Amino acid sequence: MARHSLRRRLLIMLLVPLCTIGVVALFDTYRTARETANQVFDRVLSGSALAIAERVVINDDDQLDVDIPYVALEMLTSSAQDRVFYRIDHADGTLVTGYQRLSVPDMRAEPGVRFTFADGAFRGEPIRMATYRGTASTGERSVAFRVTIAETTNARQALAQRILLRTALRQFLLIFAAAIIVWVAVTRSLRPLGRLEQAIGRRSPEDLRPIEHNVPQEVGGLVDRINGFMARLDGALSALRHFTGNASHQLRTPLAIVRTQLGIAAQAKTVDEAHNAIADCDQAVADAERTLAQLLLLARVEETTSKAVTAFVDLDAVARATAESFVLPAARAGFDLAYEGGTPVGCRGDAVLLREMISNLIDNAIRHAKAGASITVAVRTEGDTAVLSVEDDGCGIPAELRTTVMERYRTTAPRQGDVGGLGLAIVNEIAALFEGSVRLVAGARDRGTRVEVRLRAADAPA
Repeated sequence: MARHSLRRRLLIMLLVPLCTIGVVALFDTYRTARETANQVFDRVLSGSALAIAERVVINDDDQLDVDIPYVALEMLTSSAQDRVFYRIDHADGTLVTGYQRLSVPDMRAEPGVRFTFADGAFRGEPIRMATYRGTASTGERSVAFRVTIAETTNARQALAQRILLRTALRQFLLIFAAAIIVWVAVTRSLRPLGRLEQAIGRRSPEDLRPIEHNVPQEVGGLVDRINGFMARLDGALSALRHFTGNASHQLRTPLAIVRTQLGIAAQAKTVDEAHNAIADCDQAVADAERTLAQLLLLARVEETTSKAVTAFVDLDAVARATAESFVLPAARAGFDLAYEGGTPVGCRGDAVLLREMISNLIDNAIRHAKAGASITVAVRTEGDTAVLSVEDDGCGIPAELRTTVMERYRTTAPRQGDVGGLGLAIVNEIAALFEGSVRLVAGARDRGTRVEVRLRAADAPA
C-alpha cells in the first residue's frame, strides 16, 4: 500500500493556500500601488497645471496670452524619463497654445470641481492628464479657459512595480519562513511517534504489554486502539496456549492407554484377551473424545469471557430440561436420577453455557459415583441468590481434594475410577463468567458429594 509523507502533506496544505492568498494579495497590492502612484503624481500634475494657469492673462487685443513657466514642466520629468505635453484652450475648445492633437478630456463636471484627471494615449504612449478650469480677468471682462497637462506614465509604473516587487519579496520570505517553521515543527512533533515506532520495533513477538509511551493527545486514541488490539491478541494467544496445554495434559493418559492396550492385543494368546484389550482401547478412545469435547467447550468459555452477553434465563427450566436428557443414560448406567424444583428461578446468564455446565455436573456424577447411587438435581432460591445443586450418595470427594478437582490440570483420582477431566473446571469457569461461585460439600448424612453453583437471581423482564 502506498504511503504518503505527513510532512509533505502538511507543507502542501499550508503552502497552497498561502500561495493563493499571496497571489491575490499581489494583485491587490499592484492595484493599490497604482492608486498610490497616481495620487502622488496627480498632486504634482495638478500643481503644474495650476502654475501654468496662474500665468494665463488677457492681452491688449482681448485675447488670452500665457507665458509658460517651463520649470513647472521640468519638475514632472525629473523623477523619470517621462515626456510632458500641455494644451491651453478657450472654454469653447479654441486652442491657445500647446499640442493641438492632444485630446482634452470631457470638462463636464460638477459645479465647484476645478480639476479633472483622466487616462489616455498620445503618440502611441499611455498618458495621464490633468485639466484645470480657470478664468482670466482684466477687471472689466473675464474669459474662461482650461489648462491640460499630460505626462507619460513611466514614473508611475516604475513606482508601482517597486512597491509590487518589495511586497512580493516580503511575501516570498514569509511563505519560505512559514514552510521552514512548519517543517521543523512537524519534525519535532513527530519525534514521539518515531520513538514509539522504535520501542515497538524493539519488542519481541511475545511482548504484548500495553504501550505506555508519551504520545501527543491526537495520537492517544490510536495508541489506545493498538493497546486494545494487543490485549485481544494476548487473550487469543493465551486461549490458544491454554488449549494446547490442556490438550497435551488431558489427552496424554488416554493415548497412553490406547498404545498399551494395542500392545497387549498384539501379544494376546487368546481371542478373548485380544477382545478385552480392544474394548479397553475403545474406552480410552471414548475418554479422549470426551476430553477433547470438554477442551473445545473450555476454549469457547475462555473466548466468551471478554465479550459475554448475559440475558434473563429461567434456571429451573434449563436444569429440568437438561436432567430429563440424562434420564435414560443414567438408568442404563444404573443410577437413579431425580429432579427437585418446578418453581421458576431467574438469573442472568447464557442458556447454552448454563446447559453445558449442568450437563458436566450430571455427567461427572454418573462417571464417578458408584453404580446404584442416587443423583439429585435441584434448583432453589436463597434470598437474592439462585442455587443449583447436583448431589450424589456415592463415594464422595475427600475434603482436602475439593479445591484441586476444580483445577484444569488434575492427575489424581478424587473419585473412584477418575483419571482426570475438565468437567468441574468447566463448571467453575462458566459460573465465574456470570459472577457466580461453585462450592463442593459432603452430601446428606456425609455420603457422596453435593456441588452447589450460586448465581445472582434476576426477575423476569416485563
